[in-house]
Amino acid sequence: MAYKLVGKNFTPHDVVAKVTGQAKYAEDFRADGMVFCRLMLSPMPHARVRSIDASAALKMPGVLGILTPEDVTPVPEPLPPILAREPKYVGEPILAVAAVDETTAQDAMEKIKVDLEPLPYTVDPLQSLFPGGPNARLDANVGLGGFPGIPETPLQNFKWTAADFAQAGEGRLPEGKTPEEWSYGNVRAEFARSKLVLDESFVTASISHHSMEPRSCMAYWQNGKCFVHGSSQSHTFIIPALAMLIGIKPEDVVLIAEYCGGGFGSKGNAYPVMAIPALMSKKLGKPVMMRISRAEEYFVGFGRSGFQGRIKLGFRADGRLLAADLLVVQESGPQTGFWDYRNAGDAVSLVYQPAAMRWRGIPVYTNTPTRTAQRGPGFNQMITVTEPLIDRAARELGIDRLAIRRLNNPENGSVYGGQRTRVPSAYIKDALAKGAAKFNWDERKKRSGKRNGSKVTGVAVAQAYHPAGFFGFDGLVRITPDGKLHIHTGVGNLGTFSHSATARIAAEVLKYDWENTVLERGDSRRHLPWNLGQFGSNTSFTMSRTNYVAAMDAVAKLKEIAARDLGGKPDDYDLDGTKVFLKANPAKSLTYAAAAQRAIDLGGKFSGKEMPDDINPITKASVTALAGTGLIGVARDTLPVGGQPSAFVAAFIEIELDVETGQHRIVDYLAVADCGTVIHPAGLATQIKGGAVQGFGMACLEHLVYDPQNGLPATVGLHQAKPATFLDVPLHMEAEGVDKPDPTSPLGTKGVGEPPLGAGAAALLCAISEALGGHVFNRTPVSPDMIVNFTAGRAQSHKPLQVNTF
Repeated sequence: MAYKLVGKNFTPHDVVAKVTGQAKYAEDFRADGMVFCRLMLSPMPHARVRSIDASAALKMPGVLGILTPEDVTPVPEPLPPILAREPKYVGEPILAVAAVDETTAQDAMEKIKVDLEPLPYTVDPLQSLFPGGPNARLDANVGLGGFPGIPETPLQNFKWTAADFAQAGEGRLPEGKTPEEWSYGNVRAEFARSKLVLDESFVTASISHHSMEPRSCMAYWQNGKCFVHGSSQSHTFIIPALAMLIGIKPEDVVLIAEYCGGGFGSKGNAYPVMAIPALMSKKLGKPVMMRISRAEEYFVGFGRSGFQGRIKLGFRADGRLLAADLLVVQESGPQTGFWDYRNAGDAVSLVYQPAAMRWRGIPVYTNTPTRTAQRGPGFNQMITVTEPLIDRAARELGIDRLAIRRLNNPENGSVYGGQRTRVPSAYIKDALAKGAAKFNWDERKKRSGKRNGSKVTGVAVAQAYHPAGFFGFDGLVRITPDGKLHIHTGVGNLGTFSHSATARIAAEVLKYDWENTVLERGDSRRHLPWNLGQFGSNTSFTMSRTNYVAAMDAVAKLKEIAARDLGGKPDDYDLDGTKVFLKANPAKSLTYAAAAQRAIDLGGKFSGKEMPDDINPITKASVTALAGTGLIGVARDTLPVGGQPSAFVAAFIEIELDVETGQHRIVDYLAVADCGTVIHPAGLATQIKGGAVQGFGMACLEHLVYDPQNGLPATVGLHQAKPATFLDVPLHMEAEGVDKPDPTSPLGTKGVGEPPLGAGAAALLCAISEALGGHVFNRTPVSPDMIVNFTAGRAQSHKPLQVNTF
């Protein structure tokens, strides 16, 4: 279907501000009388604070006050506290000091005496699962909780037996009991009739989010409200949690977060240190700025969960996957964690559609920084494990690597997981076909494995998946008497321009020219609706729907006003982007501007004086504030869904691997996304390419390192944790979309933010494996020394299941 705006490129309104330096991030704001605060971080991986003596610091000129754990809002376990009385990792905040400047605050911390009692710690989940092994927490070593609506794994002391470890043997993951499990089909029978069975243990590294902007924050109080300038990838979604952390009602929070220098999941909701400037400001009666350093960001900025796992795959002779058995041990950090380990099972089940499958998972606490969602949590870790094994199966069975994927791919209506959840659309086969044609797969694959001196060519294909949308949130638009369309959005600015791209759905429905719209976002004072956070590849689906229903409400009201004033029934009228007119006689019309003024005159539902009962209180407050300013379109998304929208990406890559140095060079890269109707082609291309670059880092560069003897970190800088740089990126990258609509989205849209990372990571790993004759490392990242050790026939420097190591 041809659209006026959807599928067309445009310049988002915030681009000029970003490239000219006019964009203001949290650290850029100032207020009269503003002071600064610094954090004192735990030097131990696990300890109890016996006492804090700040008397000497408080006597220093310029020192204004401190916050201790007793001064901040208590947070229920196992959520991370704002300030910790029992710090559970090196770098967890213990207290905050405020002073007239940062230097004075830092000097004051040197005068504070904190008495710490060391407690048992661990940085390896398997060490904690071993009988008698140390626990990361005093109350448990296993658990998941603190997420409304998400099933919990109760906090518990959970150990495997010594026999479990002995039976597994060196290098294989023990298969002890787990607190969570699901299965479908006859797994044992399907393995029995498999032609090929692979049984591999694996490790995926925990990694930092590497947000370019640390989570600095400034806050002050005015007229009973708390104004927070924060770094957040979401907007209205974080307000209830932020209010909870500060200890006030959501309506008393004013959040200003127009720009965010990266989050990748770590800033999807409010985070504990975000409340510290607000609480310090309340105590001192002054605005407070807290700037977080790059090193501190590695502590308080969260990280992706690492896996130690074991997977068994059974294939038919033609390559069809008959059975899968997956066990995932997750490194969850010491608090909350995330359900990556659950998502791993869903990824295997959906992408490969095994006839029978069992999944088992166990989230283990460790004394490492808090783990949370990172771009494709669980899905992307898992795909880096399975895709090289799919290649191995193809090699051993004599099947084309592209063909084995297409044989096992899901289709529209396929189901997955223990709940047998349905996906409304799945066009991964189309993505693979389109990519293969554009990449010239049949010819290029012939070059794979060819050697030129010490350099070997690797050509590979990979795929990835992520859920792509939710429902049940609110949309809000407003036509003012000047004829302008104001699209109010609670979407955060995480760098993808989805705030603007999804807003164009409302303009499309109302047939507006984009130049005649105003995007209201980034500041609570602009009266924004309740929207889901910007994470989980959901925005293009979720907020397209909210903008659609709000715009449709405005359409209905425009037609009703026209029928009142011009006669006839609402169905007799249509719109053209500037006016509502009688279809039988277009000369009888009412401009949008005039209709907006009539809405004000009529009041009631037309002007926002009345509103739907089912919208969120945040949306109700916004409508109340806007009432009487124009024609208000507002609605909650109650459209049918019919399953879990899902996005897929197919990636094709060619590399050159130097087997003497272990270094690789990416020669060419192409990815094709199944993301429903493409809203913004340039934005999609940026998402795909940017995600791939992040995936290259995950595959071969990024890691977190902790000394198991003392729990101290060795990766607290960009040069140590190693995200990808320009030197790691190919000169040539291409991105495409399948551009087939999802049937559960009014305009066919769905998200695709996460799977580009997994596809890029898996493609690079598969290419390295190809260049090495099919060797699979079963580990991320694959570093140059690992490649050199393999080619030289030497043992690796790490043990097979060792984690948090170089």
